[in-house]
Amino acid sequence: MKSLVIRNLHVSVEGKEILKGVNLTVNENEVHALMGPNGNGKSTLLAAVMGNPKYTVTEGTIEYDGKDLLAMPVNERSIAGIFLAMQYPQEIPGVTNSDFLRAAMNARSEKPVPLFRFIKAMEKTIKDLQMKEDLAHRFLNEGFSGGEKKRNEIVQMEMLKPSLSMLDEIDSGLDVDALHIVADALNRMREENGMSMIVVSHYERFYQLIKPTYTHVLVDGRIVLEGDASVADRIDAEGYDWIYREYNVQPAAEATQVKTNNGGVLGTCAVRTAAESAGRE
Repeated sequence: MKSLVIRNLHVSVEGKEILKGVNLTVNENEVHALMGPNGNGKSTLLAAVMGNPKYTVTEGTIEYDGKDLLAMPVNERSIAGIFLAMQYPQEIPGVTNSDFLRAAMNARSEKPVPLFRFIKAMEKTIKDLQMKEDLAHRFLNEGFSGGEKKRNEIVQMEMLKPSLSMLDEIDSGLDVDALHIVADALNRMREENGMSMIVVSHYERFYQLIKPTYTHVLVDGRIVLEGDASVADRIDAEGYDWIYREYNVQPAAEATQVKTNNGGVLGTCAVRTAAESAGRE
């Protein structure tokens, strides 16, 4: 059984310590919700696991399937089965989705993936995610809407079949229909492949659809509270203030928050998404 094991992880960015001793274990077929105000280390944790060179691990260990991830470059971590669905997917002009994905799949295989099998798999995946039929021939994320970029991340995930997927606000920018499409795809991959997930989201609605096994609350670089899905429910209803009081913690100074209509708390980067959602409703 493949497990991600993080022990006493400290991570700095440009000399500033962001993570201050994180411990986390994710086993096969588990869904871990990672919550907390913005600017307190959630994206930093995912980036450190994936191996982003901008994030410096100063202390602690990260192991996956018994192997030292910190000793692996990014491509080897990906081949080992780890996938990061990015908060802000990048546009890559000149590289088609099909070329990108086939190259990535071939990197994981001892023999090149037969072209016919690849085409059939991609056609099915595009249909599953209800993307435009010409997706395979479009340049990677170029000219895509925000929601299309997020769904294209799930297309890549379904094609590559990772054993551990990390989703950094994959639900932001998705309308209600697209949210259900993405959640259905994630639940299907988990059921078929035993895929585990670490999910960062500000929206309890998304967690209702994918049903976390555990919830972790990250404040000022530390996991201060762990529990089941009911923790996400309470945060949605009451915000984070009760956590600050009960656990005697304060968010990092740069974490600005706003109250939503249902009592939830959003960080600064989610404010625009909330406003857009309110406008649609």
